[in-house]
Amino acid sequence: MDKVTIKANGISVTLDLTVGHIADMTVESDGRQLKPLHRAPWVDAGEALSPDLPEGTVRLSGDFLCAPFSASDIEAAPLHGWPANSAWDVTASEATSDGWRAVFRLRRTVMGATVDKIFTLRNSHPFLYQEHVFSGGSGAVSAAHHPMAAMRDGGRLAFSPKRFAGTLDAPLEPDPARGRFKLSYPARSTDLTRFPATGGGTLDLTDYRMEDEREDFITLVEADHDGPGWTALARRAEQDLVLVLKNPAELPVTMLWFSNGGRDYAPWSSRHRGVLGIEDGRAAIGHAASIDDNWLKREGVATAFTLGGEVSFRHVIGALPQANGEPPRDIGTASGHMRLTGADGSTRDVRFDSDFLRIGQPG
Repeated sequence: MDKVTIKANGISVTLDLTVGHIADMTVESDGRQLKPLHRAPWVDAGEALSPDLPEGTVRLSGDFLCAPFSASDIEAAPLHGWPANSAWDVTASEATSDGWRAVFRLRRTVMGATVDKIFTLRNSHPFLYQEHVFSGGSGAVSAAHHPMAAMRDGGRLAFSPKRFAGTLDAPLEPDPARGRFKLSYPARSTDLTRFPATGGGTLDLTDYRMEDEREDFITLVEADHDGPGWTALARRAEQDLVLVLKNPAELPVTMLWFSNGGRDYAPWSSRHRGVLGIEDGRAAIGHAASIDDNWLKREGVATAFTLGGEVSFRHVIGALPQANGEPPRDIGTASGHMRLTGADGSTRDVRFDSDFLRIGQPG
């Protein structure tokens, strides 16, 4: 069994057990089927790919756990660690009083820790509730979710309050013979609508434009506030709203990966277009950097989890139909619902487990 699908009223999620990636997520709403998550074009094409590619790239889809995030330069493993590149087993999968709950366990360990992935679906909730639990082990490891959404005609973004956005010392694709980028490296801005661009000027991080062919990576640091951390992506052609939520105390950064035809080499081959990674994490770039001194730590931002005992963090992905192409200006959660407030002050309530993210609860 390479895949397993779980369902509740109005939602289904399929996990690729070979690598722990979500192969499909479908939300049924207003007579439509919304598919908020991306699957790389080569995954189901039967192409002959290089044997040197990590399995996580070969099977790239949906969302997956990175532990560590980026380079595995402490404990030998492929890019983003064994949770993103190796097999998981189903240890429990059963109906609950209001939906479905499934537990998956990574066959390998991470720094000696056992890793469990827990999916919860609730009837008539357009959300996947996820938790990852590290049991035992020693040392420390960075971690992040890696949800990806794809757009046919771009979209607009909104975020919970951020302190600032910053790029790395160098772009992902510095060689013009292999790819291209649009942002300046390194750079920093407190205004997400005016981030320094390469060659001068600025770019609006809240506007995903298909004409901007690029491979860019940027980190957003959460500001101090009392609510959930969130990213909202209003996709134009898809006429929906993709929502990604976290507890900032657990995952203090949101890393955005703009992948829009910016890599010319296989398997990307300039065809990986309109993709946005919304990667909430507790990480710098690479395992060693995350547990050592780094630019985020110097800003007071945690970049790794200390292992031993039990360590867990939670995350939510959802989708709603929306035709106006504009994300909300605010999202609040309370009393079993989520309230989205539009730019014009209008509100919309949807069912949501407002206790799940443990906002404000002792760690």
